[in-house]
Amino acid sequence: MDKQDAKARIAAFTEKHKEIWKFIKFTFTGASTSVLEMAVFALLQYVIFASLREAPVGDSAVLDFLGIEYKGYMYSYFISATIGYAAAYVMNRKLTFKADANPVLSTVLYAIMVVCTIAFNTWFGSFIGTWVTNNGWNNFWVDMLVKLIVMTVPTLWTYPLNRFVIHRKKKSDKEA
Repeated sequence: MDKQDAKARIAAFTEKHKEIWKFIKFTFTGASTSVLEMAVFALLQYVIFASLREAPVGDSAVLDFLGIEYKGYMYSYFISATIGYAAAYVMNRKLTFKADANPVLSTVLYAIMVVCTIAFNTWFGSFIGTWVTNNGWNNFWVDMLVKLIVMTVPTLWTYPLNRFVIHRKKKSDKEA
């Protein structure tokens, strides 16, 4: 198969399976921004906030209720998720969905989704990080596996919200 034939087959596939192609692009965007997010998390967790990995968050009824005990995990999850989602917004708007809906409205809707998702990720990641630490299992590889799991769960709501609510197109999808 030559280069032109391969290009024609890819073009035919993307034209015939637009929704599948959008999900594939969303997945690749998510994977690339996840690498960024995990790198930032590792830097924060093992360098910047290394001294806070087992530092208690203090007296907070809310954090106690949520099962968050350590500052290092809480800060690392919050900051890395914020950076990852900011990069994903730009890439998904420009590359994945080629959105042309009102950028201000899209940004506001995305920010609402991200605040909820980061709150979930911070809680879920800190909760599992606390559990891992309290059981003596915390090390680089376990922390990275936990981070990967925590990052993957929100795909259940982030794809549909990005595709059908946040990054809409005013024009027909023939150009996508």
